[in-house]
Amino acid sequence: MPYFDYVGKKVYFQEIGKGKPCVFLHGNTASSRMFEPLLELYADSFKVILIDFMGNGRSERVERFPDEMWIDQGHQVVELCKNLGIEKVNLVGTSGGAYAAVNAILEAPEFFDKAVADSFDGNRLPEGFADSVIEERKRAKGDRGAREFYQWCQGDDWERVVDLDTEALVNYERKNIRLFHRPVERVEIPLMITVSLEDGMISSDIKSECERIHSINPEICFKAFDRGGHPLILTRAEEMADLIKKFIL
Repeated sequence: MPYFDYVGKKVYFQEIGKGKPCVFLHGNTASSRMFEPLLELYADSFKVILIDFMGNGRSERVERFPDEMWIDQGHQVVELCKNLGIEKVNLVGTSGGAYAAVNAILEAPEFFDKAVADSFDGNRLPEGFADSVIEERKRAKGDRGAREFYQWCQGDDWERVVDLDTEALVNYERKNIRLFHRPVERVEIPLMITVSLEDGMISSDIKSECERIHSINPEICFKAFDRGGHPLILTRAEEMADLIKKFIL
């Protein structure tokens, strides 16, 4: 299996198809396997590149995730592009992967062409975020379908990966850890944010937040769906694929 080295850890990646390079970034507690059911929607248009962020999926495990986890994942994306020797890369990040995508293009815009931040929650986490994460993960561990998803994505040690991820997310609020190393409004390449207005896992005023960000930086556009679960890229798969391809191609 292909890997690249990142801070002394092996990070898994995979390349599928031909065309414009497009890296898909998974969300928290998931891995690149979450995109496997979607490949037929994208591989005919892009060279799809998948990555398992350090500590997830088929990548090497860690003792704990970095405090600035999403900034660090943005670093991993930049290092992947450097290792593959590619530029003008497109990014599609979903949920936590959306934060990684934004951080990558803020860090090294010269590597990227366009980016999509799906099921993105804006510039700041809502009040009570830590407690809501703890409660959501407690419920998920008691749900057979969620446990099977975790195991499918992470393997037999899924519970430890989930616990480490929960710790990292809780620390964002409790330790006041920054989400981005620069304001989102300073993005220099075209960025599309996609959200569902009925997504209970993101802020209820996300549409207003998207409108505010767009008003400051016209390079950032957004599409708000009236319906759809979390993340949109899975729950509205065909519509999202059409939207993403039109935006990037």
